[in-house]
Amino acid sequence: MRAVVIREFGSPEGLEVVDLPVPVPAPGQVRITTEAIGVGGVDAVIRRGTLAAYGFRAGHLLGSEVAGSVTAVGEGVDASWTGRRVWAFTGLSGGYAEQAVASVADILPLPDGLTGADAVTLGGSGVVAHFALDRARLAPGEAVLVRGAAGSIGITAVQLAVRGGAGAVAVTTSSPERGARLRELGATHVLDRSGAGGPDTPSGFDVVLDVVAGPQLPLFLDMLNPNGRYMALGVVGGPPPADFGTRLTAAFRKSLSFTTLSSDTVPASAQQTVRSSQFTDAAHGTLRTVVHEVLPLDQAARAHREMDAGRVFGRVVLVP
Repeated sequence: MRAVVIREFGSPEGLEVVDLPVPVPAPGQVRITTEAIGVGGVDAVIRRGTLAAYGFRAGHLLGSEVAGSVTAVGEGVDASWTGRRVWAFTGLSGGYAEQAVASVADILPLPDGLTGADAVTLGGSGVVAHFALDRARLAPGEAVLVRGAAGSIGITAVQLAVRGGAGAVAVTTSSPERGARLRELGATHVLDRSGAGGPDTPSGFDVVLDVVAGPQLPLFLDMLNPNGRYMALGVVGGPPPADFGTRLTAAFRKSLSFTTLSSDTVPASAQQTVRSSQFTDAAHGTLRTVVHEVLPLDQAARAHREMDAGRVFGRVVLVP
């Protein structure tokens, strides 16, 4: 089967299309013939070598979520899964391929009316957005800022914040055109990447959801209201300054909170419940997904170049 691996960490040019043996599902696993493969921010972070300390090596097969049809099941798996269209989480490896394996606990049937591309755009990111707002204890009337809102997590978070009754939903993005698209999804205020906005921009925020991090993170900590909650959901802009915590202690009397969120800490059953509900909403059109572009699998490097250049709005999807 064709697959995309990291030949060399760093630029997208280090990705390589190779032929690999078709995987055999182990006990408790299924094999899926992929129809859609999500290209996520974590893929870019791994490819750049940012997470080298976690043991990623050359030859790593990228990809964490796919959609497609179950074609084989491992020992102990109900054979009735065979032939069903599913979304699947493959971990931090195995998705950029014509065939993928996943634990049966990490697959979910696709409802009628939901495309594979929509499923991999929402499947992983939607639960992150949901549990970020849940753990931030967003209350009706509060002001929310979504930093890096043009990605699939941010796009879902904007819509969920509106559903949750937020009094203001501000976003940071790179252009007026993107800002206009985010307003169509429910954003009430558009800020530039530095956090500057118009005269009607809220003076502070009760909740900040941040998928960017990077050197400017402390500037956004300063935007929290008293009792404000900062949720770090990713590091697509690189790690924050090592001493960013001094901003929190300097604002001690504001009782601020800083929290990281990885979906790894959310029970799989809770994730699947939320994901199933979001898939149903997306199939019915009450929760919007945004697919930036659909590309052939062998153009994975192009997809990563688009992400690195900041040109992606929503999610790029690969197809075999």
